Amino acid sequence: MVEKWKITIPELTGDEERGVYVYLPESYGYHDGRRYPVLYMFDGHNVFFDSDATYGKCWGMKEYMDFTQSQVIIAAVECNHSPDHGRLKEYSPYDFQEKGVGKISGKGNITMDWMSQTFKPLIDSRYRTIPDRAHTWIGGSSMGGLMSLYGVLAYSHVYSRAAALSPSLWTNPREIEALIRRSPAGKDTVIYMDYGQNELASGRQMEKLFSRINSLLLEKKICLTSRIVPGGTHCEASWEKQLPFMMHTLTYH
Repeated sequence: MVEKWKITIPELTGDEERGVYVYLPESYGYHDGRRYPVLYMFDGHNVFFDSDATYGKCWGMKEYMDFTQSQVIIAAVECNHSPDHGRLKEYSPYDFQEKGVGKISGKGNITMDWMSQTFKPLIDSRYRTIPDRAHTWIGGSSMGGLMSLYGVLAYSHVYSRAAALSPSLWTNPREIEALIRRSPAGKDTVIYMDYGQNELASGRQMEKLFSRINSLLLEKKICLTSRIVPGGTHCEASWEKQLPFMMHTLTYH
């Protein structure tokens, strides 16, 4: 079951409402005392329903979770659709230059503060969650993948596991590398990270960058699952195919 409701993020968009999607396992309805881990996700409108997805294709997350009977709550928040590059701003931890766009002023720290200090407590109060760090995870793709990596490193006291699919590492490679080096995240942190084979030919020297980021994470003794997806591309249809790998990593004990 996916519950849909509206929320505001005053720190970012004032009174403007955006959608929240909360997936509850079937067992949630008949195990009154059971509590669940929570996976927080970016781009919530793209996670569950084709009808809400930006490009008409979602991740198919509900079908996957139902089929596998994964005992995890998923709380996903819609992105900022402002034509003034609202999504890029909210999902970038740092300022960066985008070709053909210009300077993007990153507000990712504000986004993560809100998610960690406002949204997570709200979810914990509304649903039967296991609120501790060990059972609090974060995931996303593209800029949302970048934010997931940033979240588990910069907010490692809140999130213990992250899924970063096709993360936009190219935006701020130096800052991301510096973040990894200074982050307190260590061997009790789990990260799933992947890139599509076809994405690595983007001309942004992604192979070298992806390799460096992997090496730095391993130096931190982080439990890392890293993949290059055969024939993988930068779209929801490709990310949907990675759900078995992603969820196995997040739920493995």
